[in-house]
Amino acid sequence: MNMTEAKVGRIFFARLVEDEDLLEAIAKRVEKANIKAGLLFIIGSLKRAQLGFFNGEKYVPIKLNEPLEIVSAIGNVSLDEKDRAVIHVHLVVSNKQGEAFGGHLLSGCVVSFTAELVIVECVGTEVRRFLDAKTGLHLWRP
Repeated sequence: MNMTEAKVGRIFFARLVEDEDLLEAIAKRVEKANIKAGLLFIIGSLKRAQLGFFNGEKYVPIKLNEPLEIVSAIGNVSLDEKDRAVIHVHLVVSNKQGEAFGGHLLSGCVVSFTAELVIVECVGTEVRRFLDAKTGLHLWRP
């Protein structure tokens, strides 16, 4: 069983502002804080969203061009083979009718009024992603 243990390091709270791309905004803050491993949580609102559904071969985009509420967003930070931070987030949004849509966070999710990001840094471990030949995905190898 592959498993690694970490301790909680710093905790960051960030307000994302209107018109920021959600994925880019997270990546910018992760880079600025030099986070190598962590957990993240987001609530807020979007002008539009682009989510991804993995169909076993690739991420198929789900485009939502309407105001949305971020109902839930949870994710993690790890490193790739070249020591670059990888942001992996699953996002659930709802429209004004309360219909929910979910998937993998892709570029193209534009912050509306605000989004609140919490990043919990994990220290004392190294979590890395490597290309898995079977799935074609970059999977954890803790």
